[in-house]
Amino acid sequence: MKAFIGYVSMSGNTEDMANILKEVLLAKGWDVEMDCLDAIEVERILAYDCVFFGAYTWGDGDLPYEAEDFFEELNELELEGIHAACFGSGDHDYPKFCAAVDIMVEALAEKGCVVFNQTLKMELNPETDEDVAECQQFAEAVYEWMLAKEGIKHVS
Repeated sequence: MKAFIGYVSMSGNTEDMANILKEVLLAKGWDVEMDCLDAIEVERILAYDCVFFGAYTWGDGDLPYEAEDFFEELNELELEGIHAACFGSGDHDYPKFCAAVDIMVEALAEKGCVVFNQTLKMELNPETDEDVAECQQFAEAVYEWMLAKEGIKHVS
């Protein structure tokens, strides 16, 4: 399967999460590409079986401007049936923890994407073993979801 992991990261936290997701999917044999959302053409996501979107939460619960531009451009595409999963980093010191993740989920669902029913929200960066394991488990869960979609049984 082919996956794309698109993210925006100011301090590197969301990029660290994306790298963990990528490692897990590569180990599962997936063809994975990863890039910043502000560096790609939005149409590119149509070539993948599954797309992951990651963003930090800006201000009082907003998408960062780099992600806002990308998601506005998504409105020009037909996304019916595209499979997507969302993740992001945040800080509990702000009023709306990881609200950008919820904004992405809502925007994708409104455009017809089949959005994974779980999200990955991380306080700052994945630096503890538990944080890394949480990222790995999220990638594993999306992997299993996609296998079920394809009618494939998990093979260890």
